[in-house]
Amino acid sequence: MPQTAEFKLSDREFERLRSLVREFTAIELSDQKRELVHSRFSRRLRALGLASFGEYCDLVEGGGAPEVAAFASAITTNFTRFFREIHHFEFLKKLVSSPQSGRRLRIWSAGCSTGEEPYSIATSLLDVIPDIGNRDIRILATDIDGHALKTASEGIYPLDRVADIEHDLLKRWFRRGRGRFEHHARVCDAARRLISFRSLNLATSWSLSGPFDVIFCRNVVIYFSLQTKVSLISRFAALQQPGAHLIMGHAENLAGVSNLYEPIGKTIYRRLPD
Repeated sequence: MPQTAEFKLSDREFERLRSLVREFTAIELSDQKRELVHSRFSRRLRALGLASFGEYCDLVEGGGAPEVAAFASAITTNFTRFFREIHHFEFLKKLVSSPQSGRRLRIWSAGCSTGEEPYSIATSLLDVIPDIGNRDIRILATDIDGHALKTASEGIYPLDRVADIEHDLLKRWFRRGRGRFEHHARVCDAARRLISFRSLNLATSWSLSGPFDVIFCRNVVIYFSLQTKVSLISRFAALQQPGAHLIMGHAENLAGVSNLYEPIGKTIYRRLPD
């Protein structure tokens, strides 16, 4: 796809933007992502009334928090759907309904995007834990993209976003909107109460208490450098006890990244003793 005449992206500007993306998000962009970069950041130039990518780089390098957040949001890919990679949720249901499952359960959706993943987790738990109100269960959902988090925290989706959910699940855990939300569905309150949403950049320093019984980090580290992957998985491991689980995306694995986990299923890993 050729660049539009409105904004031209020079080699130097592309390298500056690629370096800033790496600095603020840890995402590694290949040369093949040049048109994506041009398209995503052209929108920011229009919104800000800037004349060139060089001016935009100067603005981002100035470190203003609002534009840094918008910069990260612009490049972050937010493709997701409810119950994506369904085998992960089937595994989770078996795990939490086993006799060995304790009263306390902590799950982290790291890179939750617009919320489909944590709500899929929550409704899966509701499906198999009849006395969920008597258990100490919390789901932490984090993402770098503030716009995506706003959608996630509201839990309201156009009907086409929930069209692929099984009818019985849709009827149990979603409520059809009325009035201005007529063509939308909202996640039920029981699922929403289980989740806390929080802004968090996995590429920077952060502090979480843990321990987490299950960490979902799917289709996130695929964009990171090996060094960043190694560091992140090590930090995940520090928040998990032996026997806890890490769930990754279909195109991700821990080969050459970490020996702190063992594979026990399709992109499902179990924390090993140190």
